[in-house]
Amino acid sequence: MAEAGMRVGQGFDVHRYSDDPQRTLVLGGVRFDGERGLDGHSDADAVAHACIDALLAAAGLSDIGQMFSDRDPAWAGADSIDLLRRAADAVRTAGWDPVNVSCTAVLDAPRLAPHRHIMQQRLSTAAGAPVTVTGRSTEGVGALGRGEGVAAMAVALVARRSEEPDGAAAGEPS
Repeated sequence: MAEAGMRVGQGFDVHRYSDDPQRTLVLGGVRFDGERGLDGHSDADAVAHACIDALLAAAGLSDIGQMFSDRDPAWAGADSIDLLRRAADAVRTAGWDPVNVSCTAVLDAPRLAPHRHIMQQRLSTAAGAPVTVTGRSTEGVGALGRGEGVAAMAVALVARRSEEPDGAAAGEPS
């Protein structure tokens, strides 16, 4: 069976808040100074992590935990925007081009709207494709509503890279 020219992948990430007062909250590559940070091996950027998993899933590659293991000291404190860049490079190496990513972060505070533009810019640059970010309130429901952590989910679209030489579209004479 021939492989489809486009594929969709889904990603999800959740991190609890850290008790370490030195941890800074990072979401979508933006530092939220004065906010309690998330617990994690890297910078714990749940938004970037969900985008990474969505892209990797769309390309049929391993997940973030296999690519950037939290058991590997090389990734301790890693900048998740750099991890997203590396994941997008792996997607391209596998013959796929990121088309777009849409990510929703679930948290009550801080508000993402004032930072959305810069988040989208940083994520898009790293992914090499447009990334949109939306925020959703928990309305106080569940563990996230109690302020125990942040969750993010993302969906990504990738397109199979054409094997045609530049400028030669399918069906057109070269």
